[in-house]
Amino acid sequence: MRGSAPTSRVLDIVELLARAGAEPLRFSDVVRTLELTQATAHAILTTLCERGWAVRDPRDKTYVPGPALTALAAGVQASRPLAAAARAAAAELVAELGYAASVVERVGDHLVITAFLAGDDDQRPARPGERIPYAPPFGAAFAAWAPAAQKREWIGRAGGDGTVTARLEQVLARTRDRGFDVDWTTPALMQAAQLVERLDEEGLPPHVRRIMDTLVAEFTSIGYLSDDDPGRESRPVFSITAPVLDERGNVAMILGAHPMRVLDAARIAEVGQHVMRGADI
Repeated sequence: MRGSAPTSRVLDIVELLARAGAEPLRFSDVVRTLELTQATAHAILTTLCERGWAVRDPRDKTYVPGPALTALAAGVQASRPLAAAARAAAAELVAELGYAASVVERVGDHLVITAFLAGDDDQRPARPGERIPYAPPFGAAFAAWAPAAQKREWIGRAGGDGTVTARLEQVLARTRDRGFDVDWTTPALMQAAQLVERLDEEGLPPHVRRIMDTLVAEFTSIGYLSDDDPGRESRPVFSITAPVLDERGNVAMILGAHPMRVLDAARIAEVGQHVMRGADI
């Protein structure tokens, strides 16, 4: 079932303001980024400012989140203690390891970065509010603890043949066995996956769809390296993630560290243990 298009446009602007944070957005930024008409963007921004969800600087005519939106965020955080605890655990990972850390939650067919804290090198390969397709190679720490039918659904989103399926089944089994996931996907490949998903939503000719399916399968092979793959010795590790379980034992979110550098097997295991301890909230 499709949602309301007008409501989606309002939420798109709110999410864009939230992602920008302290960086003011120009009117043209909103129009260009969200591909809105000027009339639609102006009407929504005017209403948001009237309700205190956005503030417009009269000097440079830029927009930032307003006090009403800030108050809403504070209220939501107070009502979600597990998410607050996960964010605190991410901060502890940064202090312990020096790497960037994140909290990711699942919303339908997407993974949403709900917290991202820069590490000692101040690299920011992702930002809060970014959405990533819940499909291989993203979200193994969710899928590994999911019921069998949901595991098959996640694996099926990779496309590919039986070889890809068998490989992903091994990835999930290995992730569940050791308690954390290791992903070598680069930020650039993450952005490429987001682009492929947007293209798919817009509709593609069959021959182009086949090319896209092949590309998605390649993402999977790049994101996961076997224990004996020589590529492990030269490829930077993008993320090491572990599940945060709720009181019923379901994966509520995943906590991750982002080394963004080459790590040997011993260091990967060490970081994985840190992340697992942090996720045990």
